[in-house]
Amino acid sequence: MSPAIALAQDAAAPEATTEEAEIVVYGRGETRQVQELDGNALTILAAGTSPLKAIEKLPSVNFQSADPFGNYEWSQRISIRGFNQNQLGYTLDGIPLGDFTYGNHNGLHISRASAPENIRLTRVSQGAGSIGTNSTNNLGGTLEFFTADPFDAIGIDAAATYGSENTVRGFARMNFGSPDGVRAFVSGVYHDAEKWKGEGQQRNWMVTAKAIVPVGSAEIDVYFNRSDRAEQDYQDLSLEMIGRLGYDWDNFFSDYATAVRVADIAANRSAAGLSGGTGATPLNPAAGTVFPGPIRSADDAYYDASGLRKDTLGAIGLTLPISDGSSLALKAYYHENDGQGTWGTPYVASPNGVPLAVRTTEYDLVRTGVFATLTAQVDVHNLSAGAWFENNDFNQARRFYGYASRTNPGYSHRSFARNPFFTQWEIDFNTKTFQYFVQDKIALGAVTVNVGWKGFDVRNSADAVVQGGRATGDIKVTDWFQPHAGIAYEIDDRAEIFAGFTQATRAFVSSTTSGPFSTTQAGFTAIRNTLKPEESDTYEIGARYNDPVINAVVGAYLVNFRNRLLGITTGAGIVGNPSVLQNVGSVRSIGFEAAGDVRLGSGFTLFASYSYTDATYRDNVVNAAGLLLAATKGKTVVDTPKHLVRGELSYDSDGPFARVGANYMSKRFFTFTNHLSATVDDFQGSVPGRLLVDATLGYRFDVGARAPVEVQLNASNLFDKRYVATIGSNGFGNRGDNQTLLAGAPQQFFVTLRAGF
Repeated sequence: MSPAIALAQDAAAPEATTEEAEIVVYGRGETRQVQELDGNALTILAAGTSPLKAIEKLPSVNFQSADPFGNYEWSQRISIRGFNQNQLGYTLDGIPLGDFTYGNHNGLHISRASAPENIRLTRVSQGAGSIGTNSTNNLGGTLEFFTADPFDAIGIDAAATYGSENTVRGFARMNFGSPDGVRAFVSGVYHDAEKWKGEGQQRNWMVTAKAIVPVGSAEIDVYFNRSDRAEQDYQDLSLEMIGRLGYDWDNFFSDYATAVRVADIAANRSAAGLSGGTGATPLNPAAGTVFPGPIRSADDAYYDASGLRKDTLGAIGLTLPISDGSSLALKAYYHENDGQGTWGTPYVASPNGVPLAVRTTEYDLVRTGVFATLTAQVDVHNLSAGAWFENNDFNQARRFYGYASRTNPGYSHRSFARNPFFTQWEIDFNTKTFQYFVQDKIALGAVTVNVGWKGFDVRNSADAVVQGGRATGDIKVTDWFQPHAGIAYEIDDRAEIFAGFTQATRAFVSSTTSGPFSTTQAGFTAIRNTLKPEESDTYEIGARYNDPVINAVVGAYLVNFRNRLLGITTGAGIVGNPSVLQNVGSVRSIGFEAAGDVRLGSGFTLFASYSYTDATYRDNVVNAAGLLLAATKGKTVVDTPKHLVRGELSYDSDGPFARVGANYMSKRFFTFTNHLSATVDDFQGSVPGRLLVDATLGYRFDVGARAPVEVQLNASNLFDKRYVATIGSNGFGNRGDNQTLLAGAPQQFFVTLRAGF
């Protein structure tokens, strides 16, 4: 049961009561592992919390972010059963969101596609997921998000939040509707917060509109979302830096003078043959070669960095009943993105003699697509078939911009840079995707059989505007048969067992910062005809149970992951060197999952989940000549904790409500060999486990309006645990203490006032 009534849920179904709501649904009748969270799972967290953070309570879901809301994109990482976030599939109302790559080459994060208050349902499939999902990268799971529908009356929902780090957030939604007529809403959200360490802001605003128009027996739905996000980054850390500088170490911003001084010293050190330099031409020999303490390297801190994203997403759909038991659903969509990732780099000087420059990775994306699903009930067969087509034009560039002077940067990393002095490379990409699926769910009394398959053809091309030594050319993946077969047996009206098999293939991506085109032209030419797409075979078995007191699921799985692609970058992330890409063998994952909630009575509910994951590399990394590059065989997959334990105790009533949640994660490795050293068997390439606690306390006041007035206090990281949140922010290496860690946010408090009229 939910300790809070979600406003989004009110909008979708204002007649629902708390007693009727299930906060977690465990996929009864499905032939695979799947859970659903309703909008209440978001409402009881701090206002503005990402739906990704809400699902971390589910088994085998590992989510990390360096901010308390789970929205900071540079730090967002989600993995399921050992598969990273780029190997999962994501949709919003069926609209493909891509693979959540920070480089933004084929979609957008859910936090830029919809306000959390407008999310009605989140569906998580820990396996490969539904074969009908519009995704070509869902090797290890799918996340499907569904927006709330407008309701058939006029109403206003509003919320205001204030909290730690001067966090200010406002949300408002106006609903328009009439029974049996047009229904629509328009919402807006503004969120601004200071960084929890260092200086800088993380800000976003969003406008969303949705309408449902009945046309006879058919229904047209329209969706529009505009998002503008500007996030100043936190400094990436290593274990050595955390030990030497502490968790609170950050970029220099707004101390521009120190950033200039350190850049000068780093250039001088390179010229003198000393460590910690940049290789840049010295511009101020008088600065000397001694870093100001405690700095030891130019990479210890940069002046500033940021992620800037502007997205426009629109869709129009038609749902058309054809006859009794059959219908057609059709939707077309458009997505446009402008983005820049910025870094104040000491490795390149501005033309005016400033030893720093603004380095950007720039994104210009236009996607258009359409998908359709036809369903029909024929006797015991529930038949469905569908197709999806997308054309994706993507321009990516690496550019450099100058700071104004040695004493004045003359540039804000929260604004898009203009007038570059150098374009290192610029590539035009095109990706054409065609996918189809066929499925039959057969109801045979207590037995449900699910059989079907999907297939796709994805063609990638890259053409140089400015070559810059980066790869261009063509590559494709075609796999017309990716099957699923499963069975569910209903023991009685409370219990069932299920088992299933799913095969999935991941298409190549079109990007200079990831995938086949992230290497040099010579490297791409060498691998183009031999590179294999990643594939997975997932076997699952489990049982579900539901009665008025207990709602639970247990399951076990075996995943064989083949043709793993490994891209190793050389040098610091800020340098942006090409990667070395190759197929490096397979991964085997074996695991156990359990989750359940118990209704204790008197308004109390207990939820708990546990997952065990044993994911290991099955091969060593060797070069084309067979020489050993990295001894990875038998080693644990990076960013894959063996143990995840979550628990929640909640209380709900018409007045007071409360929740306390605990989240334990065991240690995670951030090197492929699980070592820091090439010669010492140290097993220290990891961050330790941690236990985090968060809490909610609130009260509802019945003022006779459509929804009660609600005051809610949220605490994240209640006991102020210092820990590493994100690993792999700059990728993973074979070994070494790489600068690829981000510290988690300390204790934070937020208060929210909600009302609905």
